Amino acid sequence: MLRRPQSGRLETCAALLYDRLMQGASIYILRCADGTYYTGITRRSVEERVSEHAQRLLDGYTARRLPIELVFSEHYHRVEEAIAAERRIKGWSRAKKEAYMRGDFESLAKLARRKPKQRSPSS
Repeated sequence: MLRRPQSGRLETCAALLYDRLMQGASIYILRCADGTYYTGITRRSVEERVSEHAQRLLDGYTARRLPIELVFSEHYHRVEEAIAAERRIKGWSRAKKEAYMRGDFESLAKLARRKPKQRSPSS
């Protein structure tokens, strides 16, 4: 378990880093005008971040696919957990993302299973 360092200069820097890591972050999923999903992360409020996307303050994927709509967000107490969740979700299929957003963990588990390899007919 992590504990917040207490005194001294080095400990103060470590305490600031600890506080930052423990503040948490949120992941969010936007539905873009073309029907695709964008997954992002923010340490600020999700609403503020979505507003930046909507106002084209962020150049990138969503800027070319406006308007956008917030369809899901989730807060994590630790930044590392939010980063891991964002990376994991970005690699998922559309169906898997939609199951996750619905909270349909049974379907999510089924979609996570690897399909058996097709054997080619032998001659």
